Amino acid sequence: MALEEVPGFSLYKAEVDYDDEADGPGGKKGKKKSGGFQAMGLSPPVLKGILKMGYKVPTPIQRKTIPIIMDGRDVVAMAKTGSGKTGCFLIPLFEKLKQREAKAGGGARALILSPTRELAIQTFKFIKQLGRFMDLKTILVLGGDSMDSQFAAVHTLPDVIVATPGRFLHLCVEMDLRLSSVQYCVLDEADRLFEMGFGEQLTETIKRLPEARQMVLFSATLPKLMVDFATAGLCQPVLIRLDVESKIPDTLDLKYIYCRPAERYATLLVLLREVIPSTAQTVIFAGTQHHVELISLMLTKAGVPNTHVYSGLDASARKINTAKFTHRKVNVLVVTDIAARGLDIPTLDYVVNLHFPGKPKLFIHRVGRCARAGRSGTAYSIFSNDDIAHLIDLHMFLNRPLDTSDRNTLGIVPPETQETEHLLVQEYVQNIDLATAYRVSNNAYKQYIVTRPAASAASNKRAKQFKIDELGVLSDFVRENAEQGQDRDGKMSRKGKLALQKKIKKDKKVEPVEEATPKVYKPPAVDADAFRNDFLARMKSYRPHATIFELNPKAHARELVAMTQKREADEAKIEKHKRKLAEQEAEEQLREKAKVAAPDDDAHEPTKRAKRSVRDEEHFIAYQAKDAVEEDGYAIDNFARQANSAELSVVGDTADGQRMHRQLQKWDRKKKKMVNVENPRAGKIRTEHGVWIAASYKTGRYDKWKERTKADEKLLAEQQASDDDDDDGKRAEVPIPQRHYPHTHWGRHNAKADLRKMRGTGLKTAEQIVKTRLEKEEKMEREKQARLRNVQRKKRALAKRKSAKK
Repeated sequence: MALEEVPGFSLYKAEVDYDDEADGPGGKKGKKKSGGFQAMGLSPPVLKGILKMGYKVPTPIQRKTIPIIMDGRDVVAMAKTGSGKTGCFLIPLFEKLKQREAKAGGGARALILSPTRELAIQTFKFIKQLGRFMDLKTILVLGGDSMDSQFAAVHTLPDVIVATPGRFLHLCVEMDLRLSSVQYCVLDEADRLFEMGFGEQLTETIKRLPEARQMVLFSATLPKLMVDFATAGLCQPVLIRLDVESKIPDTLDLKYIYCRPAERYATLLVLLREVIPSTAQTVIFAGTQHHVELISLMLTKAGVPNTHVYSGLDASARKINTAKFTHRKVNVLVVTDIAARGLDIPTLDYVVNLHFPGKPKLFIHRVGRCARAGRSGTAYSIFSNDDIAHLIDLHMFLNRPLDTSDRNTLGIVPPETQETEHLLVQEYVQNIDLATAYRVSNNAYKQYIVTRPAASAASNKRAKQFKIDELGVLSDFVRENAEQGQDRDGKMSRKGKLALQKKIKKDKKVEPVEEATPKVYKPPAVDADAFRNDFLARMKSYRPHATIFELNPKAHARELVAMTQKREADEAKIEKHKRKLAEQEAEEQLREKAKVAAPDDDAHEPTKRAKRSVRDEEHFIAYQAKDAVEEDGYAIDNFARQANSAELSVVGDTADGQRMHRQLQKWDRKKKKMVNVENPRAGKIRTEHGVWIAASYKTGRYDKWKERTKADEKLLAEQQASDDDDDDGKRAEVPIPQRHYPHTHWGRHNAKADLRKMRGTGLKTAEQIVKTRLEKEEKMEREKQARLRNVQRKKRALAKRKSAKK
């Protein structure tokens, strides 16, 4: 695809009209207005940085969000991943801060919080690139890095801080940061911040911010915790929501593969080996972190290069594994839902859902990573009997028909291929490396099924009527097999034709050509899928004529005689039962035909039943007022109203994370029922070592750092220099050197020497000169007294030595 076709990367200067009005009469378009970032009224350095990166046309979310943020409103914006959300909050940030301000005693003016190290580093790099012409200082505060370097970075008085919430709160508590100068606060991927358990850290951080700050939340989904936080912590927020969570790109193909639960891994191996090219970038979504580890080990055993990421993985390992995939060292990445958000992979070709998601919106969020920016892609979803109801829920949400006869969308893997891979998987799990992981993942799957959101009652009812026997082989597998050997029409592939021609030429000397030509493959007389389905249906409906009591080979056995007499006595009843079963089957077939012929007949049945119900109009109290619908239409569309319709929560990928969304309850003996209890972890945060401590816990590490680096002396010198400048009404001509001294004796000595030099610069008053002279005289007097004491001590020691010799 040409680069100019990708939105946001057009390399030519075009006149773009952003008005959503229709064309003029006669189909003629009016004069187009100049669009793009130039029409937003941005300052020259910001616009220069945007154009330098190649961006000319803003994305829809940028066009809708940037003007509102620049007006100073609090914003909660929802858009799919990869739609340009980072630029939405960085461009207004640059416009708000303008230039660097480093005042003594000041602090950062903008704060950006990201859920993971990878996303924070990605945002930091984007700030450096987009703000290359802005004189702003940005620092990065990440968990796992040295706190001493972060203390020093905060002392440089940065303009922007990009941080992860856990380490930043730790820094605030240790340094007692008030954050009173912060004007602009951004929560990037805010839904993941709350679902990863950072709610307490965010609450404590927001308390330190001034009330006049501007808050911006960007997210792909909207969990309930985030709705509550935004309602309480933001000032009349604006919800900007592009309807993307219910839409799938037209270039994305959705395909569903049915398999038995035990053959899930075999189906995945068939996909990776026979359908998905080895050079295509593929992301595999698993339910829990235990499945991620098992799949990674299994793919490595099968010879498929891969890497994996989940929320409990070490920060360095996450960074390394993500870099392997993004730099195309490997082309398969195994992730969980909670670890996948924030990974920007614009060239993704395939997505595989190994475990079917519990909510349709979560499915949209998964497959939305594929087919971005006009690219094409395919999403394969593997489902079994436990997932049929959720599959029906998804199709009802997407408003798409679920046709079991559509081989292009719904089907199974060829049984022979799947059986071969299943035997290999069984061999793999017997290995000592995979046996424990396989056992743990089976237990984790049981927990995953329990904690996964349940499907609707209507879908569960329809799932019982889902006919698995009618599913045929998915067309992708048929096409792949046809490319390897022979397609279903009997035509040979190019490879097969070449082989046959070579064989004909070889045998031409011995046999005539006419004997070789009949060897062309002919199409099979019987459809393999139809034969298999019919055979399975007959096996399912097979009923033996004899019971287990009649299997005795002896003709005069007691059991055989008793069953023969029983059959003779109840022969009429047996025939009547058989006729009844046949009639029921015929009625069911007629009912199915009637539903297909007249689908509107069912719409009149509820009205007939409603007429039978008798209601006492005098004493009846409805659940809502009679004019509730009318009032709902006239109601103001506020944030709480919009947020409730857009709410979506994601279950964690660990056992603790899956139980976290459940409400804590206990049995009350007095009330004789389950009652809600307070969360024992409220007001506590989890450290990097997994220990739960109070949010205000202070270790004193910052005080030790200040004592070791003499940071207070430097700060006093800066303040003294600024005070002297204020008294004179002039700014300091000699800049304060910002050097980093090593934590050694000579490093501290050099720091003190530099401080003395800084103190000696500038004009002094008469009082300061007299004070300096008195201090110098006192110092010389002390040194003189010390020299006299040393001389007296040496004389006494010499006298003692002489007396000892005598």
